[in-house]
Amino acid sequence: RGEAPPPTLKVGLNRLGGWRNEVVFVLTGLDIDAKARLVREQLEDALGKQPPAEVRWELARTESADPDTEERAAAYLRLVVRDPDAERVGRAVSSAAIELALGSYPGFHVTAPPGKGAPYGVFEAAYTEAGTVPHTAVLHDGERVAVPHPRVTRELTDAGPGALPEPLPHGPTRRAPLGLVAGARSGDKGGDANIGVWAPTDDAWRWLAHELTVERLRALLPETAELPVVRHVLPHLRALNFTVAGILGEGVAAQARFDPQGKALGEWLRARHVDIPEALL
Repeated sequence: RGEAPPPTLKVGLNRLGGWRNEVVFVLTGLDIDAKARLVREQLEDALGKQPPAEVRWELARTESADPDTEERAAAYLRLVVRDPDAERVGRAVSSAAIELALGSYPGFHVTAPPGKGAPYGVFEAAYTEAGTVPHTAVLHDGERVAVPHPRVTRELTDAGPGALPEPLPHGPTRRAPLGLVAGARSGDKGGDANIGVWAPTDDAWRWLAHELTVERLRALLPETAELPVVRHVLPHLRALNFTVAGILGEGVAAQARFDPQGKALGEWLRARHVDIPEALL
């Protein structure tokens, strides 16, 4: 039981995107921001007038106050470079990074020696006329049977905004993680990510459906603030699905971000604090 298939088929396109390299600098103890600023200025100066086409820095503040182990005293500054030319992300970057070792911030070291760069792939989705792709069923005895494309098709259309439940009556709230009253899963589709969020009870759904708008999601996940976000309402599942376009760059093979498949976006969202009705808690 279901709808007729669309007249086109979705296909995956894979291509070589270019070359990438990565260096993770370990910053230990005090003055983390100043140390990160120093090594960034030094490396950008060392790369000169012809830096890689894409240079990304990310500072992960993982250090603790008054740490009882060296690892708990450390933060991580991640540099990722990409370029169509392998030379611009290879020795030029790795040499510049390691040659700073004796003349940069105190305690300079990296998590691993940078390499010569590696190629990365790009996945994209596209559509083609169904008739251009042969469908073949291979039976248990090896017989191959051609399967004709259905004559009746249906164009894909927007499902619309979806029906919302009655809002939960106003009452006292408490600041708490969203994940106490909602589940989530997330993942990649090329350069885009989907975040599915659902409520375990009808009352929680009455609150979630009105609370977690596109604007609210952007506020809770600042990395999505400037990106196109589409929300779909699935009332029979007490669920919302958000598609965030472009957050994964050119897809998982390009490793554009810390979580290249977007698998933990849902858990990040659940960890954010919001004003939750006490009746739900």
